[in-house]
Amino acid sequence: MNSNPAKRRKLDHAQDDAEVALAAAASAGISRSTTFILEAEELLDSVCPDYDAAFAGADDLLHRIKGFIEGIEAHDQLQIAEAAAKLEKKHKIKVPFPDPRPDGTSNYKVAFAAPSKFNVVGSYVFKTMVKTQTNPAIDMVVVIPETVLQEKDYLDMRYFYKRAYYLAVIAAVLKRELGTEGQFSYEYLHGNPLCPVLVFQPNGPATSTTESKSRKSQDFRIRILPSAPEGFFPAAKLHLGASLIRKVREGESLSEATPFYNSTITAESTFFPYLKVLRQAEKKSKGFRKACVLGRIWLQQRGFRSDVAHGGFGQFEWALVLALLLQGGDKKGQAALSASLSSTQLFKAMIQFLSVTNFSEKAYIFGSAKTDLDSHIESGPILYDAARQLNFAFKMGFWSAALLHQHAKWTRSLLADNADDQFTPTFILKADVPSHSFDLIAHLDPKKASDQAGLDSRGPVWRLGSRVYRILKTALADNDMGERARVIHVKMSAYAPWAITDIPKRETALLEIGILFDPLRMARTVDRGPVAGPSAEQQQECARFRKFWGEKAELRRFEGDDARETLVWSSTTPFALCEEIVRYILGRHLKVGKELTVYGGRLPALLSLKPADTAVFNVTRKAFDVFERDIRDLDDLPLRVRQIAPVCPELRHASVSLPELDPTKSWRRPLECVISFEASGKWPESLIAIQRTKIAFLIMIGSLLEKSKPGDVRTHVGLEDSAYDDENLAFLDVLYENGPAFRLRVHSDLEESLLQRQSKNKMSEQWKRQRAATLLATFKRLYVNLPLHNQYMTTCATRFPVLSPTIRLVKHWFNAHKLSCHFTDEFIELVVLRVFLSPHPWEAPTSPSTGFTRVLAFLAHWDWRSDPLILDTSGEMTAVDRSAITTRLDAWRKIDPHMNHTVLFVATAQESSGTAWTTLDGHPKPPKVAAARMTSLAKTASRLIKDQGVGLDVRTLFVPSLKEYDVLIHLNKKVLKSTLTTYPDESADTASDPDAQQSKFKNLSIHAGQPPLPLVQHPADALFKRLDAVYSSGGPLLFFRGSGSEDTTIGAVWNPRMLARTFRVSLPTAYKPASAASIEAGKKRKASGGEVEEESGDEEGGEEEMVEVDREAILAEIARIGGEVIEKIEVKGSS
Repeated sequence: MNSNPAKRRKLDHAQDDAEVALAAAASAGISRSTTFILEAEELLDSVCPDYDAAFAGADDLLHRIKGFIEGIEAHDQLQIAEAAAKLEKKHKIKVPFPDPRPDGTSNYKVAFAAPSKFNVVGSYVFKTMVKTQTNPAIDMVVVIPETVLQEKDYLDMRYFYKRAYYLAVIAAVLKRELGTEGQFSYEYLHGNPLCPVLVFQPNGPATSTTESKSRKSQDFRIRILPSAPEGFFPAAKLHLGASLIRKVREGESLSEATPFYNSTITAESTFFPYLKVLRQAEKKSKGFRKACVLGRIWLQQRGFRSDVAHGGFGQFEWALVLALLLQGGDKKGQAALSASLSSTQLFKAMIQFLSVTNFSEKAYIFGSAKTDLDSHIESGPILYDAARQLNFAFKMGFWSAALLHQHAKWTRSLLADNADDQFTPTFILKADVPSHSFDLIAHLDPKKASDQAGLDSRGPVWRLGSRVYRILKTALADNDMGERARVIHVKMSAYAPWAITDIPKRETALLEIGILFDPLRMARTVDRGPVAGPSAEQQQECARFRKFWGEKAELRRFEGDDARETLVWSSTTPFALCEEIVRYILGRHLKVGKELTVYGGRLPALLSLKPADTAVFNVTRKAFDVFERDIRDLDDLPLRVRQIAPVCPELRHASVSLPELDPTKSWRRPLECVISFEASGKWPESLIAIQRTKIAFLIMIGSLLEKSKPGDVRTHVGLEDSAYDDENLAFLDVLYENGPAFRLRVHSDLEESLLQRQSKNKMSEQWKRQRAATLLATFKRLYVNLPLHNQYMTTCATRFPVLSPTIRLVKHWFNAHKLSCHFTDEFIELVVLRVFLSPHPWEAPTSPSTGFTRVLAFLAHWDWRSDPLILDTSGEMTAVDRSAITTRLDAWRKIDPHMNHTVLFVATAQESSGTAWTTLDGHPKPPKVAAARMTSLAKTASRLIKDQGVGLDVRTLFVPSLKEYDVLIHLNKKVLKSTLTTYPDESADTASDPDAQQSKFKNLSIHAGQPPLPLVQHPADALFKRLDAVYSSGGPLLFFRGSGSEDTTIGAVWNPRMLARTFRVSLPTAYKPASAASIEAGKKRKASGGEVEEESGDEEGGEEEMVEVDREAILAEIARIGGEVIEKIEVKGSS
């Protein structure tokens, strides 16, 4: 037991944090018999390959290769250039010397003798491969005999030159013996340029095309890995601070530590020791192997592998850390984890370890090391195995270690949330797509950036990437100035394999830089640096600041503060400001300009999203506050106002276009609100009478407002498009002369009670109860759910700064693809909110671009047929609550299997019925066809984003495909524009004064300069609503259109279910006698099991007359309904 925990934490904070986390992970509470455990076990069963089928013949091939290598004739020492020339001349094979290659004058000598030891290592031995991994390989290690090496070969690349020659000799013999059975090539082991390996790709069995599609075997490779004898090189000479490369290219003379080179030398002799470590862990813990498979999947989904270019932390490093923790990973040599833990417990323990151990900032030691490793942390991340004296994180960069640490923290947060879905974000979702992870992505051409000479064996591109990371970390993640960036990542391309007859090609690919910003700090235009004080320390700090920032640094004094070094940036938008910083600082230190290409700001530019948009929404909200105060100040109302609640997107920061505040615009959308009064027993107990009373209230409010604000306010009562007298009949438009327009509706509590009573009245007819239930749902949506939704979304818009622009982008996408007519605004907003409330496997989006791409990814993967969309808007939703919502969806699917009434199911903590935002007036919103089209378009867009990456022209994501529609109805823009301008009806005034209708000036209208009245709805929306009501509810056509005035084309598709059928009275639409082709098409669809329209009627008594939909007549009806608004109707396939 620790007697002084406070002091211990102070001395070794990182090490003890890891031990505390591991102790928590080992407790019984970390893993319970939950759905996560069951799903993980099912995943393990499905991803593990059938080794006998997948690697058929591999063992026999390994034995043959071993025999061929053992039979190679030994030869004595030869001068290295002479030996390489002889090998190339005789076998046409190049020796894969690492860079710099030895020149012809080198005195190094090489020899060959049979390997002293063989063994197979890696995932094939431990059965930890998965079906989804690319290019599965079987690794055979051949140990170079000590007679070929010298003790000082660890210096100046000598060991690696001899290793390369040894490998080339093996390649020559194997090519001669197995050249007809497969292909040979070289590649770097885990992308390490010092360690080429030989790869043999056996030919697949010769089978027919049909058999090859059904066979279960998969291609595999065999890699030959030369290694140094265990313990051959003195460990004391290979410490991280040693400089082991004393000779470099001609004309260069460098002296610096070579930690990567040193660790590679050490790692070359650890294949068999680590094989033993992993074997012992597998025997000790039953869950070890499965935990390694889970770790491989977790790392793979996040883009991590053992390859240098993919983070340098893969399945081997995961397994090794877990094995060391099981065998004695703490400072006292005691096991940090119990061997009795299950695979999921071990997985969670590893996640906790990685989330609290930031080994890019402080070295983590397994065991007890005598040297001070923290002094070497500047060279790279350190995970040090004291027993074997190896930093096995030597292939990692600072950026990959930081990103791994961040991913582990995000996953740990997810696993701590028992109410949310833990399995899918952890193991299924791909978290390595740059556009999903980073706000700013930049490409840098390494050939055009200034380079510094160095001894890092990973090459000039790695050195450049390291410099880029250090520069950006200082510029964007400085603690003193406030961290503008949360994550900075650098990605370089992996080395490609090359033929054994060639030499490797140099890297030419671009360097990719990814930055994840802090949304609260990225818009900061002034950065305050160190204080310009008189002390020597302060002066040195200011000098360092000016040296780093150059001419951008200037001295300023702030009110209530000392004079400071200051940076002032000129850009106005957050993304442009961050781009300005990145371009300036990289241009200053790397001399790059146009060579740096920046991506990430094009999506917000489509809608001209700016920080000033928030101010417009805030001004609109203040205008609503004024409107509310004006109504509350009315003294002559018969009832006291209880609440005035907004219910429109403009008042929750969620409208595509900014709220229109100019009263002279011809088309402005009123800001909709509902008003409720204090409870009163004076309301009539009749739905029809209540609607009349509401109209009286609206007239009185309008009259009182005009009297209290003469000349500043105009009011007009408008009528709803209601079919029955017991529905809401009217609204009040309040127009401010110098502000927005508001649309007010009255809420009555008694109306809800009466509708509930009618819907439950068993004595009433079924259709009346059903209609009452529909009216009740509409009532609750408008007067109960929408005010709560508005309030919550407004709060979230403040909590998440990029929520509002993300919602606007997603709505624009729905509009562009003519989907918004079938989806409620509230549904789209909740879908976007979902990626903020449940952002796993990341944190909440920090830019509109990442938010938009993640929403598309969610829509592409969401199986809405069986899974509800659940949002924990209260933060207190339990697993029982989620289970109840899922059960409710299952019940709906059993009642309505064809989804004619309920398609999407969206539930929140405040509204758990699941249908408030996906049904409207008793009809599904959207219908099944529109929901399927949404999923299809989202999948296509997500695939484009993934395949084309940052080079994708984002404008293509918003281009609709009109070829898929059977009918296109083009609207007349001029007619639409002319119908947008409506003025008050002055017929009463003109009856008494006929000259009042005439203008004094002939060229001016009497309404010139007067603000027009807001319309009930846009004319194009009114036409669409009418067509949809007439033809879409189980009818012959389904229409598609975006919202607003921009979309002037309505698309429509014919209902494929309405084919030839038997004639009967009261058919649902226009029919005509069926042609033979239509009758045959109907028979084929019915025979194939496709859905067709149900027929009714008595078919006895012989053949009935067959009819089909009269499409020409229907289109003629549409043209008649639209009148002048429709410019033309275009039919697919017609000339």
